[in-house]
Amino acid sequence: MAKEPGRKLIAQNRKARHDYHVDDTYEAGLVLTGTEVKSLREGRANLTDGWADIEDGEVWLHGVHIPEYAQGTWTNHTARRKRKLLLHRREIEKIEKAVSNPGVTLVPLSLYFSSGRAKIEVAVARGKKAWDKRQAIAERQATREVQTEIGRRIKGMPG
Repeated sequence: MAKEPGRKLIAQNRKARHDYHVDDTYEAGLVLTGTEVKSLREGRANLTDGWADIEDGEVWLHGVHIPEYAQGTWTNHTARRKRKLLLHRREIEKIEKAVSNPGVTLVPLSLYFSSGRAKIEVAVARGKKAWDKRQAIAERQATREVQTEIGRRIKGMPG
């Protein structure tokens, strides 16, 4: 199959940006089986319950749901198996140092194809408190109201 130029988004974890303060992001490759790649090419994946962990100097992705390939045979994969992430040694050491702090975790943000290869964007993130979430919603709503008011004034409509 010819390589597709650019970036094709497969799945995105919108809930992660709502539940966590994102500190750093990293792009990592994935070690996948053939049926997993075929399932991803159909655009089927769910990152909502996903998280990553460092075991013996390697980063592993847990809880990401890639459904079984419909035309797969006995070679089909398990939907929620743990998958190895491909990162440089220095990146892994940096992530390990950050995750050792209390309240910091590694969460997947998006899964996509970049030049024909499956990649995942993972983030070193700190959990938000309930008041942080409410404050973020209030800020978003306030900026939206300001933008609509500016638009109304530009168009000459009464406020």
